[in-house]
Amino acid sequence: MIEKKDVDLEKAVLVGIVTKDQDEEKLKEYLDELEFLTFTAGGYAIKRFTQKMDMPNPKTFIGSGKMEEVKHFVDENDISTAIFDDELSATQERNISKILGCKVLDRTNLILDIFAQRAQTSYARTQVELAQYEYLLPRLRGMWTHLERQRGGIGMRGPGETEIETDRRIVRDKIALLKDRIKTIDKQMAVQRGNRGKLVRVALVGYTNVGKSTLMNVISKSDVFAENKLFATLDTTVRKVVIQNLPFLLSDTVGFIRKLPTQLVESFKSTLDEVREADLLLHVVDISHPNFEEHIASVNKILGEIESSDKPTIMVFNKIDAYEPEPFEEDELDEERTKKHYTLEEWKSTWMSKIGNNALFISAINKSNIDDFKKRVYDEVREIHVTRFPYNSFLYPDYEETQ
Repeated sequence: MIEKKDVDLEKAVLVGIVTKDQDEEKLKEYLDELEFLTFTAGGYAIKRFTQKMDMPNPKTFIGSGKMEEVKHFVDENDISTAIFDDELSATQERNISKILGCKVLDRTNLILDIFAQRAQTSYARTQVELAQYEYLLPRLRGMWTHLERQRGGIGMRGPGETEIETDRRIVRDKIALLKDRIKTIDKQMAVQRGNRGKLVRVALVGYTNVGKSTLMNVISKSDVFAENKLFATLDTTVRKVVIQNLPFLLSDTVGFIRKLPTQLVESFKSTLDEVREADLLLHVVDISHPNFEEHIASVNKILGEIESSDKPTIMVFNKIDAYEPEPFEEDELDEERTKKHYTLEEWKSTWMSKIGNNALFISAINKSNIDDFKKRVYDEVREIHVTRFPYNSFLYPDYEETQ
């Protein structure tokens, strides 16, 4: 649980459901992540509400009894925001707002809010704005509930629909304008990438908050913003790095997350051009996170969507300093030894052993095994460089020879 340290944080409740596709353990993982998202956005989760359902209620997401329980808690504890773990329809959002009488957000809305806070450059702001408008478009009717009472009569035939259609046209025009603006910036960035010459390109990819920016700061000696919050980095940062006189370009990209809103995947695909055009990927993983295997799967899924899953990849298991297996008591009759009890050495002998020397275990913050990391990156970049420019391979001898 996240400790409350700031009295100015918004008080919020989290709501999620257990379904046939999402058991209690999975829901807990998602709500843990939702709580971290809430904290990142400037809120503090006071309480969680969960309910077992075959499928979400199409009108209120959760059942009426559970909704009354949430309303009672919201009223009694002066809660300003209710956050739902899954994306709400326009109807659900409107109905829930009427019942609870407080601000209602879903996971998508929350992530969009964080992105809006974090966007620093005009490019990132344009991408976030595009995603926000695409999220808003199907929800415009909820903004015109004040017209629902005007059922008809002279001069009142369909004014609401007319207003809504006007707004929809405005939003569609804005979306088209933003898409054109992104295309223009993409062309400019493509020219910039072309002007970087023939240097080998390496991209850091991974789930959000796994330490990509910290690792970039360590190996590029730059000062990329990094903190223990989700989506600390939105804008792609590119640095020229030199390891033992071998230069290459290193880019730090936006982190991925489970249940990433479709609008953000689409609008940020252009940001991931650095990944598409990279010669080598460094897939950074927070091995101290209990669900790091799922994080890997989420990242690989998005890499597949942007046609980058077949690139040469080094798996970088970061935060080994924070890794702690759960203790296992052999005399506990009801306890079965599982992956959560594995030591790092035991993990290395699992599927990770098949990766061979493309699996590295480091701590970027403590700089543990960083020399091994640099050597492996040097060897891989050198091989790519020599393949591309065989006539100057003598400039870059084997890593060991220069020690």
